[in-house]
Amino acid sequence: MGIDKRKAQRSAYRIPEATLFTIAIMGGSLGSVLGMYLFRHKTKHWYFKLGMPIILVLQVALAVLLILSPLDFKFM
Repeated sequence: MGIDKRKAQRSAYRIPEATLFTIAIMGGSLGSVLGMYLFRHKTKHWYFKLGMPIILVLQVALAVLLILSPLDFKFM
């Protein structure tokens, strides 16, 4: 978010919104939400304002479910 904000201020080539959402879905949702409000970037877009926190909540819920599940995960 900070890089895209800087590019926006300089009228440079921007990071596509789909890329910002992809980064959030791949695990960067906490950083995306914090970056949105820290840099005040993309906070006027409803789909970022709602979408990023929803992705974060879903990722936290999935992590909690995996931690509390009776399944035993073994990593080599």
